[in-house]
Amino acid sequence: MTGSLTDVDGVHVGQVTRRGDGWLTGVTVVLPPPGTVGGVDVRGGGPGTHETDALDPRTLVPTVDAVVLTGGSAYGLVTAHGVQRFLAERGRGFPVGTAPGEVVPIVPAAAVFDLGRGGVFANHPTEEMGHAAAAAASAGPVERGVVGAGTGAVVGGRWKGGVGSASAKVAVADGEVVVAALAVVNAVGVPVGGPPGRGEASPLNTTLVVVATDAAMDPAETSRTATAAHAGLARALDPVHTLADGDTVFALATGAVPLSADRPARVGQLVELQRVAAEVVRVAVLDGVASAEAVGEWARFPG
Repeated sequence: MTGSLTDVDGVHVGQVTRRGDGWLTGVTVVLPPPGTVGGVDVRGGGPGTHETDALDPRTLVPTVDAVVLTGGSAYGLVTAHGVQRFLAERGRGFPVGTAPGEVVPIVPAAAVFDLGRGGVFANHPTEEMGHAAAAAASAGPVERGVVGAGTGAVVGGRWKGGVGSASAKVAVADGEVVVAALAVVNAVGVPVGGPPGRGEASPLNTTLVVVATDAAMDPAETSRTATAAHAGLARALDPVHTLADGDTVFALATGAVPLSADRPARVGQLVELQRVAAEVVRVAVLDGVASAEAVGEWARFPG
């Protein structure tokens, strides 16, 4: 266990970072194994999202091919097109035809606000950056701090934010499952127990999270896990889920480890799994802030 989202077997993470010459942004892509079930819960009042409706348990396709976290606010959501293209080039997606490659990759995405923080407002992530991030995805430990979608992140309008990750194991009847989280911390609020107060910078922010597990869950259970995981944001940040945040949690279940078929026992396992999901989110958020700490106090439009 490396304390990373990639501790869940088969989950890969790729990141692209742009800094300097008016750039301060990036993209983080999560590539789960084929057949992974997805869910999402959007709590922020100012979300920037793409294809999150496709993760509703009542919709046609239960599985997810990738999750994209990006800078650039709504402009950055174009990075999902690059990830779709990467997957389509490899024939991965929901089959819609009879010939090989006739697929539609399911790629939900969410964005943080970092526009202008590198000096040039128009410098936001592109489709090619999304493609490159997907191509860079690996099973190695997740790089933390001022990277990927956390490159232009801010906490409390004053301190540097960034990418963090955490993982844990949960005992089940026939063994154990892994539960892990990756967070992009770009919050209006500040870490609970940290320095008080917020600065004068724009409150347009967002914290994005991907929770993954190797447990076998259906779409409703996976979506409920995303909901439960939001508790980790509330334990780590104050305030959270504000009108000016786009706080969004995605959940992924790869299905490698079965849970109990007995309903009461299964419910107990799910409750414990979701409790741990909230905890790894809390740790991942604080890890993202701590990993960016070396950058120092936020200065508007750093060179």
